[in-house]
Amino acid sequence: MTGATHRPDRPDPLDDDLGWMLGIVFRGYVRAADHALTDFPGGPRGYQVLTAAINGPARNQGAIAEELGLDRTVLTYLIDDLERPGFVARRADPADRRNRLVDVTDAGRAAWEKRRSALRQVESHLLGALTPADAATLRALLQRVACSAQAADPLRDLCEVVAQVQPTTDRPDAASGRVRSTPTPRARRRA
Repeated sequence: MTGATHRPDRPDPLDDDLGWMLGIVFRGYVRAADHALTDFPGGPRGYQVLTAAINGPARNQGAIAEELGLDRTVLTYLIDDLERPGFVARRADPADRRNRLVDVTDAGRAAWEKRRSALRQVESHLLGALTPADAATLRALLQRVACSAQAADPLRDLCEVVAQVQPTTDRPDAASGRVRSTPTPRARRRA
């Protein structure tokens, strides 16, 4: 699958590598989604912010940032981008006036529906190798995995995650002279 010399009797190790498979699918999706959202404020991330704001009652910016895994400062800029064309409006949270709630406007809902349709076409194209039943099964399985991963949130401390998966070596720190454990470099694969 991965190379010109692929042989069924000797499978390429990448063919069974989850990270490689997810990477290929993700890059294909990102390229197509970038194209479908090229003139949308904030691009794909702006669309995700609008999607998060559309689903349910108005929420504060911190809750949206946490749900999407975005830095609050980045989220502020994305909301600014969505506010300019009138897709969202901020208002003070009556429960805590220090917080700002994000409300979706009618114009925001219309823009979201138009782009949602375009992204459904991107998804259909990307999943075109699957039967409709297989595509539905894949969506259901990915949703289960994504919800489980988000609930566990293993990526809060990326350094900790890297340390868990990479062996470490002890190296002297040039500034302090103390010995530090750092991940050993790994050979990188190209997709």
